[in-house]
Amino acid sequence: METAEKTNRTHLGRKISRIRELRGMKQEALAIELGISQQAISKLEQSAEIEDSTLEKVAKVLGVSAEAIKSYTDDMVINYINNFNDSSINHGPLNNYNCTFNPLDELIKALNANKELYERLLASEKEKVEILKNK
Repeated sequence: METAEKTNRTHLGRKISRIRELRGMKQEALAIELGISQQAISKLEQSAEIEDSTLEKVAKVLGVSAEAIKSYTDDMVINYINNFNDSSINHGPLNNYNCTFNPLDELIKALNANKELYERLLASEKEKVEILKNK
């Protein structure tokens, strides 16, 4: 068990993979940003050791520091998410996400406005046809 934890702490490739996934980025997108192939990214993510220059480039594309990649743990992310969710509850009525309008009423208003515009356009086209017939 201790070896698995030690491997997870030092395996930079896995850390890059997790951060990339958390950012919603695919290997291909990361590869394009770095100017390398998707296969090279796959190989990079399987590497336990990564050169500092490469790590800096990857970190820049991922929007984090190289130090953040080195010190990344899944526990940090879980802790952040838990703290974020826990603290957001304490804001009371500031986060009132209840609708203050009926979406169906708004849809009906939009449809009626669209209908009126269509009727005016139709009347305008009929006028054009009458003018052209009389010429």
